[in-house]
Amino acid sequence: MSEREVPEEFASTFKQVEPYPFEETDDLRRGPNLHDDLLPLLPLVGRWRGRGQGGYPGTEDFLYAQEISFLHDGRPFLRYHARSWIIDVDGKPVRPAAQETGWWRVVQGNDPKRPEIEVLLSHPTGILDLYYGHVDGTKIEIATDAVVRSPQAKEVTAGKRLYGLVEGALMYAQELAAEGKPLSPHLSASLNRVAG
Repeated sequence: MSEREVPEEFASTFKQVEPYPFEETDDLRRGPNLHDDLLPLLPLVGRWRGRGQGGYPGTEDFLYAQEISFLHDGRPFLRYHARSWIIDVDGKPVRPAAQETGWWRVVQGNDPKRPEIEVLLSHPTGILDLYYGHVDGTKIEIATDAVVRSPQAKEVTAGKRLYGLVEGALMYAQELAAEGKPLSPHLSASLNRVAG
């Protein structure tokens, strides 16, 4: 379609656009200031990488590597992205594994010493999770308030995650309820900060 064929009211939508003009960062030393509401989540900001192990009743255990990013653009939420890959016992990559993306934010709570947070996560497998929980110092505990899935997605009904900063490492344990099974241990990892 040439510019002459575009109706006048839509002509501006076909003009070139410059790249996204607002900075987003995983480094607290540069870019916009962290929003005050995010102070309870400040230790997460950065990029983390490490190893973990996984399993679930009825499946074979596995080893994986993972990279997680927590970024901000000065607004009151963190953008989150995680990508994993299966590794062998020597740490060599075998194949890509799970990914998830979403947003973390602090919400109004009753106890200022234990800020409440909500975490929205989406998975390329047709699953959306809404987690709700608390920050208690360097410990974060969240559990699903809702799980939405497409008709083709695996039956996942609940999840629970515990994050903690231990001697500079970001460690977590994740439980999952899926395919008729109750909450069961699923993933655990220790990640080191590589940026931020």
